[in-house]
Amino acid sequence: MSLNDWILALHLLAAFALVGAQVAFTSMMVALWRTDDPQRVVAFKRPSQVAQVMIMAGVAGTLIFGIWLAISLEAYQLWDGWVIAAFVLWAIASGLGQQMGEAYGSSATEAERLVAAGTRSSPELAATYGPSRAFQFHVASVVVTFLLLLDMIWKPGA
Repeated sequence: MSLNDWILALHLLAAFALVGAQVAFTSMMVALWRTDDPQRVVAFKRPSQVAQVMIMAGVAGTLIFGIWLAISLEAYQLWDGWVIAAFVLWAIASGLGQQMGEAYGSSATEAERLVAAGTRSSPELAATYGPSRAFQFHVASVVVTFLLLLDMIWKPGA
């Protein structure tokens, strides 16, 4: 195997980590849909931390190894239209994901505080874990990531 084969394998592994983490976050959102129970939210803290690490590894790995491949392979250039589109989609998906993470992260912190105070129900949690702005950010991030994958697979204009 050549170095470029290894770089491609690592790029794909990072993409799988990213998509796998999005699936994990989506599963957690389904499990917590409209919950008002702080203990239930706190129970998902550890899995969400694992998914967060996967997201960070996926975001960093896809960018680093993708740039490396575009420079290393003569067939592609960093200024190819599909590569520029990938950078733009990557930045949009990352920004949306960050917004989603901040919203859900603050509600998880609030859930921990509520559990420590002995509170068994919170309408604010139910609002956050329903059709909230955080949920909209997540859905948008998933859609943009899907568009990014389509761009990477079919490489329009290449």
